[in-house]
Amino acid sequence: MAEWNAYYRNEDEEEEQEEGEQSGGDYYKVTGRDSLVFLVDASREMFVKGEDGQPSNFDMTMQVLRSVYTKKIIRSHRDLVALVFYGTEQSKNPRNSFKHVYVYHDLDEPGAKRVQEIDALRGEKGAKLAAETMGSGETSLGDALWCCANLYSDIKLRLSHKRLMIFTCRDEPHGGDNTKDRQARTKANDLKETGVVIDLLHLMKPGGFDVSRFFRDIVSPPEDESELGLQLEPSDKLEGLQKRVWAKEQTKRAQARLNLCLGEGVNVAVGIYSTAVSARKPSACRLYRETNEPVHSKTRTFHTQTGSLLLPSEIKKAQTFGKRQIVMERDEVDAIKKFEDPGLFLIGFKPMEKLKIHHHIRPAVFLYPEEGEVKGSACLFSALMKKCSERNVFALCRCVPRRNYTPRFVALVPQKEEVDEGKVQITPPGFNVIFLPYADDMRTLDPPQCPSASQVQVDKMKEIVSKLRFKYRSEAFENPVIQQHYRNLEALALDMMVPEETEDLIMPKVEQINSRLGPLAQEFKDLVYPADYNPEGKPAAKRKTADAGGAAEKKPKVEVPEDELRAHVQNGTLGKLTVPVLKEACKQFGVRTTGTKKQELIDALIARLGP
Repeated sequence: MAEWNAYYRNEDEEEEQEEGEQSGGDYYKVTGRDSLVFLVDASREMFVKGEDGQPSNFDMTMQVLRSVYTKKIIRSHRDLVALVFYGTEQSKNPRNSFKHVYVYHDLDEPGAKRVQEIDALRGEKGAKLAAETMGSGETSLGDALWCCANLYSDIKLRLSHKRLMIFTCRDEPHGGDNTKDRQARTKANDLKETGVVIDLLHLMKPGGFDVSRFFRDIVSPPEDESELGLQLEPSDKLEGLQKRVWAKEQTKRAQARLNLCLGEGVNVAVGIYSTAVSARKPSACRLYRETNEPVHSKTRTFHTQTGSLLLPSEIKKAQTFGKRQIVMERDEVDAIKKFEDPGLFLIGFKPMEKLKIHHHIRPAVFLYPEEGEVKGSACLFSALMKKCSERNVFALCRCVPRRNYTPRFVALVPQKEEVDEGKVQITPPGFNVIFLPYADDMRTLDPPQCPSASQVQVDKMKEIVSKLRFKYRSEAFENPVIQQHYRNLEALALDMMVPEETEDLIMPKVEQINSRLGPLAQEFKDLVYPADYNPEGKPAAKRKTADAGGAAEKKPKVEVPEDELRAHVQNGTLGKLTVPVLKEACKQFGVRTTGTKKQELIDALIARLGP
């Protein structure tokens, strides 16, 4: 049984493995879970409302935390999240060791109940509830950081990333108390040494927020150039605060870490990152109808004739070639699949003009140096990228991302760094990895012959195109199907009467388009379509009728002559026939089959008609 359990996998595990390969691997099993602790200032200054009816800093923070919790549930529900308030009058923490520190949520997976508890802290009612539950008192950031350290130490799971975010509008939380300042700096350094990244999300206050007074020594420095560093300007609006939180919280995970071989003995350590992954609805979880417990399905292999359960050692793989069945062991199959060890190998350089649009056969990935793996990788990588960009060339490489993966030719296209007005990085420097097609992937197309447009029609369409141009940003459009799916789940989980309405952003704005075009659309129709053309009128569908009775014509039976079928059996080409043809052949010769799969039908016909 131990051998069976080691070999047979659950179907659920296979589905998770397939999804993990598409999104870059099963990170939870390899690197552990992400963890995030929100440390929120609960002083009186946080509850002061802004000008012109703007929400208070505390209310803005709760709205951001709610969005993070809900997105964590959707994207990575196994991550750990905690919420801690400091500067409170009441105290609530493990063993009540720290005064004026209130642990609202322990470090655990986010859930619907926690989202409801954060919703209760929003608005005026939330401010009253916070005042009754926690209140506002003295502040000791050192004790709060110590309490957060205890939260991390109590977790027995493997953690891949540990991050702590401080929300406050006070640049001097201790009011100039040097002892408390020194204690907080010491505890912050202790947290950094254990791998905790401390970020500051400072909020607007009268007179401005001066980071240099205290928090410059508390926060962690950016890990690399791509990290969003400390911003000097405080956040005064909800959108800006949400943008900063997600820029800091979103972790970058490498799909693979490889060596880029530039020549004999010259290797650069690089990481492969996915810049965009297709978002999909999660698969349904099957439950036992009586207890609502999850049901796990398992796959077993049985002998077709005896019905006995097969051991892994009794199963082999075969391929028919030249009328002969080639049988191979599992080790032999693995050896055939393996070409070489994973890595990137430089072949040469090509002008950028040689890279065509139709060479793009799958989503590109991003290449960035891994200085921690091989020292000097960042310097050499930067020099290579700079020279490729200056000479307008791309690097042609052979890529093997993982073991037993098919080698591919890839083009490394250089990408320069771009920053906005606030010196915040928009586009990181690195190489875009474009996967190139093989000769087997190229297809010869026979385009249909259509009448060419006249120059007048082309000029009129150019006017229409110029009128309908707009700046497209993919991050501005959400998938309406996925959004509606999660809104419905959220409404059920949070006991909401009606789910929030979802705006379909990909629907064309017809009124705005008509106002922009004016008479251009009608003028183009007059130039292209005949005068009596009516796009709304559809011709009636014609039905093919049989000669007798007027009934619909039935599909003819798919039959193969006996001589032709025997020829297929002798030549080993039964696999070229379709399943319906094979089924009809089995009925024709009275062949009984144990299943309806194609290979089972072929085996049954060979056993009956073979030599």
